[in-house]
Amino acid sequence: MNKGELVDAIASSANLSKADAEGALNAFINAVRGAVAGGDKVTLPGFGTFAPSERAARTGMNPQTREPIQIPASKSVKFTVGSDFKKQLNP
Repeated sequence: MNKGELVDAIASSANLSKADAEGALNAFINAVRGAVAGGDKVTLPGFGTFAPSERAARTGMNPQTREPIQIPASKSVKFTVGSDFKKQLNP
């Protein structure tokens, strides 16, 4: 499912126009991005949790030359699936 299909599903499920559904989806995405970028967790009971994650600096390898390279520390986002969602996937 892509974003357009998700907007269509939200619009039909919530009896909204496609423009309103897209606006709501974009507002949700922006709220989650802002919260996680600020260091907060976003928990949606029954669905999952978005949380900031830190990756330590490490040594990698250039696959073409086999030379070691330094990979700097970085931040990422971790999504943990909620138990109800997981149960739905594995009945």
